[in-house]
Amino acid sequence: MSTRLLLFFCLIGPVVAKEPPDVDCLVIHLKYVNCSWNKQRTPEVNYTFYSWFHNEEKKICSNYLLENGINIGCNRPYGNISKRFFTFYTTLVHGNKSFPMEHDLKTKVLLHPPTNLSVLNGSDFNLWFYWNQTAANCVGSEVRFRTNNNKWESSKVNTGTQSFCINLPSSSSRYEVQVRSRMAKTCGESLFWSNWSEPVVWGSNNSTDTNPMNVSMSVWTPLLYVVGAITLLLLVIMLLHHERLRIILIPVVPKPSLVHHDIEDWLQFSKGLNENFKANFIERACPVREYCQISQSDSESSGDSTFSVSITQSDCSDQSEDLSTPCSSSSSTVTVSSDEQQISV
Repeated sequence: MSTRLLLFFCLIGPVVAKEPPDVDCLVIHLKYVNCSWNKQRTPEVNYTFYSWFHNEEKKICSNYLLENGINIGCNRPYGNISKRFFTFYTTLVHGNKSFPMEHDLKTKVLLHPPTNLSVLNGSDFNLWFYWNQTAANCVGSEVRFRTNNNKWESSKVNTGTQSFCINLPSSSSRYEVQVRSRMAKTCGESLFWSNWSEPVVWGSNNSTDTNPMNVSMSVWTPLLYVVGAITLLLLVIMLLHHERLRIILIPVVPKPSLVHHDIEDWLQFSKGLNENFKANFIERACPVREYCQISQSDSESSGDSTFSVSITQSDCSDQSEDLSTPCSSSSSTVTVSSDEQQISV
């Protein structure tokens, strides 16, 4: 039995080896078409490769891809971006045998990863990521990001957009972002996403950034830390020395009291004031005496009564007189009777 199986494999072996491989083609970054025929296995013979788009002349490959000296693929120029909507033809030729195929390249576009991925902390306090990609108007992108090495989160970006925003990021967290792209539906959606771009990092551990020059940390963050520390220090000082600070800022007004040392301070102030005060005028002294009763007689007679009062008073002369003029005095006597009043001066 084993001898029969061995004979069978020996007979069909050359047939399998001579069967041509399938050709698989991709449009790489809208720059060239890559066709390969080694996905099933490495061919045993070198094939000559021809390719052309509809309404185009057949072209032989000028740039073969080799593996162990055997042709396994070919790169040929792509040309106009609209060519991928045309039918693409390929032919593998070995000796007098040829193996033609037709390809629809509209959905077979593989872009390179986005480039120049950068991050900026915007004036709106949001975190903005930017990148570049060819044919931006026809390209859709997908962003994946994670915080502090946690699980990746993905978000689609509108066609033609080459930016992504993380709202109000935390300065104490670490943000890592990657982007990939493919042809969008508006231009014939591709089945293939590009590889992920190199990651860009923003946050507390941005020493591992692939492009640290593009990472900008908010200039306000250190300033806020300094202002916060100064404010906290002032509050501590005020709590510990609030009474002393209150006296410095708002001096205490002394209250009047009858305390002994306050009276002494006032007397010293008054004494100093009296010593420093000197009158700048001269006033003439004027002696004044009380009114005195000179004499008083009380007599009663029939039908009349008489009493007399003698008053001595002092009179100062006018202030305008000479200061050497003495005061004059006068005496007045008043006699009152019942029948008549007699006044003598």
